[in-house]
Amino acid sequence: MLELLFHDDPAPSVGYALVRVSRRAMATTFEVALPYGTRNAIPAAEAALDLIDDLEDQLTVYRDHSEISHLNAAGAAVVEPQLFDLLARCAGWTRETDGAFDIATGALIKAWGFYRREGRIPTAREQADAMSRTGMRHVVLNENAVRFRAAGLEINLGAVGKGYALDRAAALLRRDWGVRSALLHGGGSSVLAIGTPPDDPRGWPIRLRHPTANQSVGTVYLNDRGLGTSAATFQFFEYNGRKYGHVLDPRTGRPAEGVASASATAPTAVEADAMSTAAFVAGPALADRLTRTRPHLGAVVLADDADAPLVFNLAPDEYAPPDPA
Repeated sequence: MLELLFHDDPAPSVGYALVRVSRRAMATTFEVALPYGTRNAIPAAEAALDLIDDLEDQLTVYRDHSEISHLNAAGAAVVEPQLFDLLARCAGWTRETDGAFDIATGALIKAWGFYRREGRIPTAREQADAMSRTGMRHVVLNENAVRFRAAGLEINLGAVGKGYALDRAAALLRRDWGVRSALLHGGGSSVLAIGTPPDDPRGWPIRLRHPTANQSVGTVYLNDRGLGTSAATFQFFEYNGRKYGHVLDPRTGRPAEGVASASATAPTAVEADAMSTAAFVAGPALADRLTRTRPHLGAVVLADDADAPLVFNLAPDEYAPPDPA
């Protein structure tokens, strides 16, 4: 979970004031925060949130008329070019993460009951069947055409939909409204910064919250970057005293284990969402490899049994560790 360290008092001695406009979308609250005095702040924010509404209508699997629902039902379709680009990027991230991140997991999500937030343990037969219909290896992408090679495969963009919506909304704010400083977020897991806040050249401060304890695992400063966090804080169920989280490992077909939370920073919010999911599934070793081979990435990973997080490729002006207890 993320905590946005806003300064909302208009008195100059304590920081800066913000115009904050929010709306429910994608089963969470999206917010656009602009420094007080930004020209046309409220109509700009509303235009950004209108776009997020439109994108939810395209990407959600919970509306039968959405473009993703049509694709899942038909198994083949020519899709809108920007949606195709998103699917292609997701396929690339699946390859780069050795399958730890994969959007073709709709069958698994349903088998485990997380589609309706009614978690359950599938039978061995149900899990095997779901696994046979899981994986971007079964998805053929050609220009703007998408085709599934496995009957019953379903794409679910829950891991990246919020980040993608934030990227598109930020592009609109920059292009149509001339915004150069803003912070956008979708609930407690996806954030995107435009520029820096008025009083801090390091960037917008975002505190990473421990998923179970009332404490911080550090503060990240964002400047024209996205931040995503993956954890099983709210969506999970317990069976025989064991906790099963909603983030599934596409490689095993079971809930990911071993990591309490994983956060990633990247030039875009959608990539940050994807990389945080991969790091949560595969753990610190993958986070280390990804940040070594891709210098634009940073990560903060807290293992289940660790007292302190592991920090990868974040400079001192980008990350501040939590204050000692």
